[in-house]
Amino acid sequence: MNYVTLPTSAEGPAASQASSVPPEGMVDVATWQRTQADLMRFQELVAQVGRELAEPLTAALERVNALMSTGRIDRAGLKSLLSEMDRARQAGIWCQQISRLSSGRARQSHERVHLTNTIQSVLAHRARELQARGVQVVQAMAPVEVQVDAPMLFSLLNGLVDWWLACAHGTIDLRVDIKPWPAHGQLVLRLQHRPADLSDGLKNGEVPGAVNGLTWHLIDQIAQTMGLKVERQVDASTLNLVLEFPHTINPLLAPDPVDEPEQEGFATSLNSKPLAGSHILVVAARRDLRLLIRESVKSMGLIVDFVSSVGEATQFCREALPHAIIFESSLRGQRFDQLIASIRQEVPDFVMVEVLEEGSAFDISSISPNGVARVGRESVLTSLPSALVYELARVM
Repeated sequence: MNYVTLPTSAEGPAASQASSVPPEGMVDVATWQRTQADLMRFQELVAQVGRELAEPLTAALERVNALMSTGRIDRAGLKSLLSEMDRARQAGIWCQQISRLSSGRARQSHERVHLTNTIQSVLAHRARELQARGVQVVQAMAPVEVQVDAPMLFSLLNGLVDWWLACAHGTIDLRVDIKPWPAHGQLVLRLQHRPADLSDGLKNGEVPGAVNGLTWHLIDQIAQTMGLKVERQVDASTLNLVLEFPHTINPLLAPDPVDEPEQEGFATSLNSKPLAGSHILVVAARRDLRLLIRESVKSMGLIVDFVSSVGEATQFCREALPHAIIFESSLRGQRFDQLIASIRQEVPDFVMVEVLEEGSAFDISSISPNGVARVGRESVLTSLPSALVYELARVM
């Protein structure tokens, strides 16, 4: 093992080397270098947190000051204020997730997961967001199965989509295949983080802030927690990322990805309706919310029933228990909590999805204190299908 011995004092020239060599004593150089790398990563993360919290909160404070001085705020100003507060709240949530994962206390239950199917399901249900942003995903995917924690994989893939929405321009090339040696499955992507014609004259290493934003730090931390190997290369206009899965199942049985036809867009999902036939009960008093939920799940092949009160939901569940319940947040109270408790006495992992009054939140059940997934009203069309795919796949 490689060791170095230094004086006990770091005065003079030795002090200037404190960032590259151990300060004193006999220390394992490799361990020291890993510690220094972790420290630099932590410093970058703290700086990024400061930026992503300060920007929306400063804008929100300016709007609040204007409101206090004039006593008025128009609809557009109120919407912007809520958006800025939601951005700050989301940054706080990401920080909590990164902290929890980096603590080493996150529990993982490794199971056999079809990586390709999972990626295509996530892409299919977030296609509308990507298309609205003008981002096209070109897929070339071989069938690959891996041994991972399914909730973490789902969080990782949705984090990747969030990252693309923040920093990608034009086309994303996405490939899933198996390395020749070692025979590990890998997810490889290439994207433009800025239009190529705007990259001239940039300083060496300069990239948009979104490339290294909190979404990237969360992706990196999830991947490290899962034990994945992460390789990222960034130049003036393009970015290449490789996520390598060391626990790949039966890699020798996988067909050569060269023989796979290239797939474009989202139309080639191996199973476009993975939940077809599942029975969903929607508990919502407001007609507009019922119509919104109906629209979001209409292409999933689900059997959907609607009731407008907790009493009707209780009676419905006495007669036949559905696979999942989607419910309006305003209906939650003692009676509804009693209904949830009675159902979970019979089915401990029963799927519940709460639709919040406002916002664009999307929290899966594994990070919720009460085991209930949550979707903000503004993201029902884009996130509710993803929530159902994940939650029902988890228990089926």
